[in-house]
Amino acid sequence: MASKLFPMLSCADLDRSLRFSGDLLGGVETYRFPEEGEPAFVALSVGGSSEIGLGGIAAAPLHGRPQRPASGHRVELCVYVDDVDEVFARAREAGFEAVAEPAEMPWGERTAWIADPDGNLVMLTR
Repeated sequence: MASKLFPMLSCADLDRSLRFSGDLLGGVETYRFPEEGEPAFVALSVGGSSEIGLGGIAAAPLHGRPQRPASGHRVELCVYVDDVDEVFARAREAGFEAVAEPAEMPWGERTAWIADPDGNLVMLTR
């Protein structure tokens, strides 16, 4: 049985992805490899109870499978935030793609979709 789920995303521009997950979503760096210089991988704690890993695209990944090109709807992250409209507006102002405007959903949540720097869909919800 699994003990923890830790999503890891391959990022074409790791610095921009760190700004997205750190500055916009409030992620706090908990691990960096290597510790000095430009990172190849960074783990962030989000909201105190969730974590995500962001790694740069490697020329020769350890698993041997190409990380790009990828197409279609690969992954969607659901991020719970205090104010969907405010985070959506800040994402748009920071130049991130706005996919779907904030709206009330039939199941009772307010949601909006944005795209991270690699085109992954991020559902903002409360």
